[in-house]
Amino acid sequence: MTLDEILASLFPDGHEVQNDNGIVFGYAVLRSQCKALVIGVANRTSLGVDEAIRLSGYVLDSLARDAGPILILVDSDSQRMSKRDELLGLNEFLAHLAKTLIYADMNRRPTIGILYGHSAAGALLATGLATRVLVGVPGATPAVMDLPSMAKVTKLSMEALQEKAKTTPVFAPGLSNLARMGAVHVTWHETVPLADQLDTLLLNMPDAHDRRDVLGKERGGRLKAAQIAERVRDLAIDSH
Repeated sequence: MTLDEILASLFPDGHEVQNDNGIVFGYAVLRSQCKALVIGVANRTSLGVDEAIRLSGYVLDSLARDAGPILILVDSDSQRMSKRDELLGLNEFLAHLAKTLIYADMNRRPTIGILYGHSAAGALLATGLATRVLVGVPGATPAVMDLPSMAKVTKLSMEALQEKAKTTPVFAPGLSNLARMGAVHVTWHETVPLADQLDTLLLNMPDAHDRRDVLGKERGGRLKAAQIAERVRDLAIDSH
């Protein structure tokens, strides 16, 4: 689905959301009459320092004057790996964006990521994966890391990674694999108006406690993460 199709299906009564060279921002009134901040990345735009600080600013400005949920629409490339961005501290800018979303969610502004296009690596971590709930739209093509890049990092051959990807979601790109790992909370249906599915989600939002590791275990995508996290918590408590 295109950005215009996503917006029309989410907000059939209209909206004030703009796309400025790949940066999405604006407001929409939901069916509950609640006003939602809508931000994000479109047109498979790379997420660099300029984009990250701009999106962070929208979130922080909204915290000072608004209420209601925050929706983050995601169709990005990975983070922008230019010399300028790296020298300016891209990792800090991406972390700042993620922190603003987490902070908003902790302060009665539930955050919902809507992954409708591509996204990968740091750009996905700082947007969709920094929300309380990440929704997938059929046709989305996320990747934690593409296989050629993964081959360089792990020193495993492409053939070995492609074989592992058949049975291990961690090694495999794609919406279904991200869902199996628990990162995608739910995948919406193209044939049902997105406004209806958003209403259902808002009425049944999970609490702010991050359950991605538990979902990953339940869905068979990450069998050890929840157990390890629980063990680390127990050790931390015992040490005090």
